[in-house]
Parts: sequence; C-alpha cells; structure tokens
Amino acid sequence: MNSPTPPGGGDGVDTALHRKAADDSRLRRDIGILGLLFAAVGSIIGSGWLFGALYAAQEAGPGSIIAWFVGGIMMMFIGLCYAELGTMFPVSGGVIRFPHYAFGSFASYTLGWITWLAVASTTSIEVMAALQYANNYIPWLQQLQDGVAVLTLPGFGVAVGLLALFSLINVVGIRWFSRLNNLLVWWKLFIIILVIVVFLAIAFSGSNFAEKAEGGFLPYGWEGVFASIATAGIVFSFLGFRQGVELAGETKNPQKNVPIAIIGSLLICALIYVGLQIAFIGALPEGALANGWANIGTSFAGGLSHIAATFGPLAALAGVIGLTWLAVLLYIDAFISPADTALIYTTVTARVSYAMGRNGNSPRSLAKVNERGVPWVSVILTFVAGTIFFLPFPGWQKLVGFVTSATVLSFGSGPLALLAMRRQLPRQARPFRLPWTLLLAYLGFLSASLIVYWSGWDIVWKLMIAVIIGYVILAIHEWRYKGQTPKLEFRSGFWVPVWLAGLTLISWLGEYPAREASAGNIHVLSFGWAILVIAVFSALVMWLAVSFRLPKEKVEKHLMETIEDERPEPVVKPGD
Repeated sequence: MNSPTPPGGGDGVDTALHRKAADDSRLRRDIGILGLLFAAVGSIIGSGWLFGALYAAQEAGPGSIIAWFVGGIMMMFIGLCYAELGTMFPVSGGVIRFPHYAFGSFASYTLGWITWLAVASTTSIEVMAALQYANNYIPWLQQLQDGVAVLTLPGFGVAVGLLALFSLINVVGIRWFSRLNNLLVWWKLFIIILVIVVFLAIAFSGSNFAEKAEGGFLPYGWEGVFASIATAGIVFSFLGFRQGVELAGETKNPQKNVPIAIIGSLLICALIYVGLQIAFIGALPEGALANGWANIGTSFAGGLSHIAATFGPLAALAGVIGLTWLAVLLYIDAFISPADTALIYTTVTARVSYAMGRNGNSPRSLAKVNERGVPWVSVILTFVAGTIFFLPFPGWQKLVGFVTSATVLSFGSGPLALLAMRRQLPRQARPFRLPWTLLLAYLGFLSASLIVYWSGWDIVWKLMIAVIIGYVILAIHEWRYKGQTPKLEFRSGFWVPVWLAGLTLISWLGEYPAREASAGNIHVLSFGWAILVIAVFSALVMWLAVSFRLPKEKVEKHLMETIEDERPEPVVKPGD
C-alpha cells in the first residue's frame, strides 16, 4: 500500500530537498510582503518611466500603447514561470541557481555571467540617469561630448559617492534597505500617477493619436511596435519584477510573497505605463509632430526639442504646457526614481554574484556573508564593477538595449528549468503551480528569444562578444582551480551556446534595426519570416534543453549542496 502524499504534493525526500535548497540560513528573512512587492515595483519604476514614453513614441507613434501591453504580457509569461520556481525553492539569486539545479554548472555559469553584466551595468545606468537630470540645476555634473552627456571629473566623484552610499546601505543590512525603499516607492507611485492625471485632465488631445501626425496610429507598422518593445525602454522598464525572485531567500513566507511580488508588480506597472503613454501622446502640443514621430519636437522651437537636449521629456513637456510646478516635481523625482532603482540593483547584483559563488563555478568567497547576513564580498565587487561602468558609454537608449537583451537571455532559462523540473522532481512541493505549463513556458521562452532579436544586430553581436569574454574567464577559473571546481556538466548545458549562436545567426540574417541599413546585418529574413523561424528554433532549443536535462540524482545532489558558513574559527585558549 502506498503511503499518503504530504500536503503540497511532495514526498519525504522532495520536502527535505525543498528545505535544504531553500536554506540560505546565513541570509536574514527581514523583507515582508509589502517590502518584496515594493522592491519589484521600485525597480520597475526607475529611469525607464522618465525616458520610455518619449522613445517609445519616436519608435512606434501611438502604436507604442500597444507595445506597452505586448511587452507587459511577454514579461508576464516569463514571470509566471519564475513564480512557480521561486516558491519551490525560495533562494536568493534564483535566476542563477534554478538553471544550476536543472542543467548544471556550465549552463548556470553562462547565464550567470550574462545576468551579472546586465544588473551591474543597470546600477551605473540609473546613477548616471539621476545625475543627468540633476545637471539641470547642478550644471557641473556632466558635459556634452559629441552630443552625448558624459560625467565631468567632479560628476564622476559624485557618481562613485552615490554608489558607495548604496553599497553601505546594503552592508548595514537588508532590513534597512527594505524600509528606505518602501518610502521611496510610495513617492514614485504618487508622482507618476499625478503626472498621468494632470496630463489627461489639462492638456489631452485625442487628435494626436491619428489626425495630426503622418502615418496614423501605426506610422512605422508593426515592425516599429516590436522594435520599441526591445529598444525604447519598454521591456527594460519591466525587468524589475526579478526582485521578487532574487530576494526570495530574504523574505518571510516566500510561498505567498514571491508570486504576489512577481505578478503584482507586473500588473500594477503595466497599467501605469500604458496610462502614462496615453497621457504623454495626448498632451503633446500643436506642432510637435510636424516632422513625424521619429523627430518629435524638432520643428517646435523652444518646445519639445528641449526634451532631447535635457533628457527630461516629461518635465520639459510639463513646462511647455504651462505646468511649472509639475515640472519642478518631475525634476526632483528624476533624481529620486533612478537613485532608488540603483539602490535596488546594488542589492540584486550582490545577490547574483552570491548565487554564482554558491553554485561553485565562481570564487566561493563571493558567498561570504557578514554578521548581518549580507554577502559583503559581493557588495564590494558590485561597487568596483559599477565604478568601471561609469566610463563614457553611449547614450541611455543604447545601453538600455544591451541591458534588456542580456537580462532577457538570462530570464529565458526559467521556462526551460520549469519544464525540466516538472520531469526531474514531479512530486516536489509547489505552493504555486503554473497551469497550461507547456504552452505558457513555450510562450515565455519564445518571448525572450523575440525580444533579443528585436533589439537589433548592432546590440546582439556586442552581447555575444561579452559572452565569449565570459567563457575566457571561465577557462581561466577552471585552470586556476583545477580539481577544486564542480564538473561543468556540458552535456546538459550545451543547448545554451546553441541557443545563443542561433539567435546571433537569425539576427544577422534579419532586418532589425530596420531603419539602419548600415548596422551590418543583411536583411534577408523579413519581419514575418523571422518570427516564424524564431518560433520553430525556440521549440527546437526547448526540446534539446528538456531532453538533455540532468538526471534526477544529479539534481538532488545540487539541491543538497551547501557551503560551509564563513564564520571566524573559534579561539582556543591554552588548556582547553
């Protein structure tokens, strides 16, 4: 007679695995449900909302409203997969550790390297965005070089100082981070809702959506809509849902809090962003669209042309339509919003490197924690990397495309890990169980592949160069610690370079970026054919990943792996 199955669908072994894998006992669980939700919401509402409405309108015109809906839905497909994974194993740095459990060390290292690059550079992007807006009233922070705003020497010092402050807050402890972030998120929500209401009530013109601008509602077709999802800051703005996963090991009652944080943050912010895009387009003054959507404001002297010059589109628009008081609030928020997101990503970047240290395919010192339960070595590494990223990079929008593609690549492993674990650990306790698993997981993985493709060849090839550099670092690490590192388990992770190489080839053959003939790609695959090819290719990669997944025994071994607590050795007195 079979013994009864315990609540949650797990047997005795699987329940033990759940407890062991989730045992980040050195990290403190000081984040409540509101703190975890607000960590995700606060990360979503960063510099993206201050830039996204303008760039999306330039890429897609009024069709940008559709782009926000589609982008939110695509990220929801991915987020739902992580909602199940995050409640199965509520561990910090879950985006890195889930593929480690399902596919082994090689897959987790590749995705971890990509993720770390993305989150580390995001911290610097947000700090730079905050200082770009602050430059309106502290003009010595930045200067223009070839039309691009770069930090001055004093501005570089301020940027490093801000990064050091965020690192200090993290070292003090996660509880203080959560309390401070909650206050900042309430402020950000108030400002963005105020902007939407005021623009709709005072300056809204429905004729801006079709009548006044050339090209109608879709001036650049569906190609423009989908390009804006990847490059105008739309997906970038939604990426913050990951905080519900990355901080799962530091929240109370993760089985309840993680799904609420992931799904709730995406729903709340999708509604806010759609409302903001409608309000922005409706509030554009007469003459702003004289030269088409791609050149908003170029013929409107003293008006919206000021937007591009100051990198403060919403504040500039408020000033143009006579809402000076709102412009002042926006310039204040334009510092607070990115700064808060930078604070969050300082926390998350440290947790990503902490997870890589726990996986064993990066230096194990990254997993050291202090007496407050903070991975302090990873925090220091985050500070150093963030300082390097302050070097004069291209403008915000180009960096957003790179970060978006890198982050979505790392997210793409989540749906595949979910499918693999359904087969590897069928009786594992799943407090949140995703329905229609195969369909939703496929749509999540397909969404990740499409977003990378839509970001364009000029971004994809740079991202792949970064991946190759990561493999060089891995080879050096394996040589330096020969015999001390875990097996790479390449057989179960070979699908990752297959996926990356395939996306690179499709991008080279494709037509994105559609408006830049000199980007280097050859424009063989048309818009529709490219989507079909990616749909078939994604299904093939999904089959490879699930077919060559780790056997159950190795998954259980990974789940049972622990690292010795990094505590000082006890002092032994003479005579003891």
